[in-house]
Amino acid sequence: MTPQGDVANLAIARARWHAGEAVFWILVVACAFVFPSRYLIMTDIVRLALFAMSLDLILGYAGIVSLGHAAFFGVGAYCAGLLSLHGIINEPVLALLVAGLAATIVGFLTSFLVIRGADLTRLMVTLGIALLLEALAERFSNITGGTDGLQGIEMQPVLGLFAFDMFGKTGFFYCLVVVFLLFLLARRIVNSPFGLSLRAIRNNPLRAAAIGVPVNRRLIAIYTLAAFYAGIAGALFTQTTALASLDVFSFERSADLMLVLVIGGTGYLYGGLIGAVVFKMLQEVFSTLTPQYWQFWIGLVLVVIVLLGRARMHRWVLWLPNRIIRQFAGRKAVVAVPESEAS
Repeated sequence: MTPQGDVANLAIARARWHAGEAVFWILVVACAFVFPSRYLIMTDIVRLALFAMSLDLILGYAGIVSLGHAAFFGVGAYCAGLLSLHGIINEPVLALLVAGLAATIVGFLTSFLVIRGADLTRLMVTLGIALLLEALAERFSNITGGTDGLQGIEMQPVLGLFAFDMFGKTGFFYCLVVVFLLFLLARRIVNSPFGLSLRAIRNNPLRAAAIGVPVNRRLIAIYTLAAFYAGIAGALFTQTTALASLDVFSFERSADLMLVLVIGGTGYLYGGLIGAVVFKMLQEVFSTLTPQYWQFWIGLVLVVIVLLGRARMHRWVLWLPNRIIRQFAGRKAVVAVPESEAS
């Protein structure tokens, strides 16, 4: 078989759904019924998972390091809040798409700056963009509400049928459906020839350019798409909390996102999803045990992950699920070691 045929077969195998993926999403839905009193924290996890997936698209697949990804999260959050506050678009789904489009435009305009230079330059540029947008939001406090944020946001029922409740049930299922649909889209993209070209750029941009891959155009495209995903995550934040303040642009939000991907891994979409779950669970447990020093314990967990190696820990965690799946379905779980970690 030709090398082209081998690559095609590998791409087809990756694109197939496996039993482990179905089990993962079934467990996610089951949590809504097993923990009916925890809708608010589960909604927070789902939003963070989408935000982390947006960063993984550029970091794990294209190799673009960003410390200012909260810029697009904040644009989406404020856009959704302003649309609802002023009665411009009252339907949450339509407002969600408009907020995502606004973040997409910002991502496209700033992508030409980000693709220049190496990792250190990109770190500084992305951080500068986020700080600049935060400063602008504070400067035009008559629009954004300044340090007080937007006040009096009232969200209409989703599709005119499902009203947001104080327990967070509607918000959770609303966010979960949005995240699942965007996950399907991202999964299709990363397993397409476009996704393969991104991997080539991440591994060796000079070699990718030599074989005819339009490196800059690919990077601009994926960076713009990641901005859209981050904007959707920000809009979900505003719609489910009825809040939008300067905190949505903060450096801490971008830093937490990096921690999520350190825990879950990069280069496979489930890394952001798993990392968000683990990070939020650790945050809740440690903040309950030691409210003043919970960040120390999370830092210790990160050190342990670095010392042991994520690939080894993944094998330990997934040993039993893989045994069960091989026993009953004859397959191995796909939620395993990411490509970048296994190599």
